Amino acid sequence: MRRALELARQAWGRTHPNPMVGAVITEGGKIVAEGFHAKAGEPHAEVMALRALGRRPAAAAVLHVTLEPCCTHGRTPPCVDAILAAGFRTVVVGARDPNPAHAGHGLELLRAKGVAVVEGVLGEECAELNLIFNHWITRGAPLLALKVASTLDGKLTLPAGQGRAITGPAAQAYVHRLRRLFPAIAVSADTALADNPRLTARGDDGETCPVRFVLDRRFKTAGRTGLNLFQDAHRTRTIVVGLGAAAKKSDLAWYEAEGVRVWTLVGDDDSFLQVWAERCAQEHITGVLVEAGPRLASSLLTAGSVDYLYAFVAPRSGDPEAPGWQDGLTIPAGRLRASLVGADALYQGFLR
Repeated sequence: MRRALELARQAWGRTHPNPMVGAVITEGGKIVAEGFHAKAGEPHAEVMALRALGRRPAAAAVLHVTLEPCCTHGRTPPCVDAILAAGFRTVVVGARDPNPAHAGHGLELLRAKGVAVVEGVLGEECAELNLIFNHWITRGAPLLALKVASTLDGKLTLPAGQGRAITGPAAQAYVHRLRRLFPAIAVSADTALADNPRLTARGDDGETCPVRFVLDRRFKTAGRTGLNLFQDAHRTRTIVVGLGAAAKKSDLAWYEAEGVRVWTLVGDDDSFLQVWAERCAQEHITGVLVEAGPRLASSLLTAGSVDYLYAFVAPRSGDPEAPGWQDGLTIPAGRLRASLVGADALYQGFLR
């Protein structure tokens, strides 16, 4: 199952709206074939493993798969049918599929045909792998994840002369991996103007660009030609989100000329974030990583809009004049787990 998880992660961030899934076939306790789901519309992990095997599995072969095999016909045939046709007598599963159309039914079908099913092997890890899919398929809404990088005293900026990077290289690399996982990233207009970020995912295997939201209620960024989000090679992936009541024709024309998309929302300051999330759902954007400054973080937390938190904390002090970000933060007992990422701490988990 650990190898199946490694395989699933090879498709990191490329399977939306589908889950990442890995599969391994063993015979006599040895791996003889493996596969993973590469992207939506392509064969599922179980089928890829069978193709890699290239023959009928041995009588005592075991299939190990990180997620319950599907039992309905979508863009690909049901994997349960392929498993039964291959003659497997034992299937080991990491996590159940939360999709209400499946949700244990695939396992019931296998058992009804005499297949021995073992559940829950590395179950928590297998489920965690697909936190975006799990949320989307059960709620029909995007997973809104808040990412902050703060000092030990809760500040998101450093004292003058100490630079901008609060966390170390390991945490920064981790964030780029998160950017590759999420279909979309969001920042406030203030962050876009102050930091001029690129919001791309950069790593040893190159650069990718998710959808990039600039949450700009009153279109303060219009005419700002120097922003990377408006002038780089990925500018068509940028969406400026503002209130329709604040939209000027000249501003909208400027964005269009720059090749930047605009969402004009019907609502007010109080409903802005909720209406934006609803529009994301309509556009089938399954998850958004919000890289927030203190004002946006507090607004999201106070509104109860944050589903998942990534809080990086560096062992240093921040700007004593800067605001904190934790207004509205409520942490359910036992929800967050802590780990070290280089010299920094990471607290992560569901807030609701």
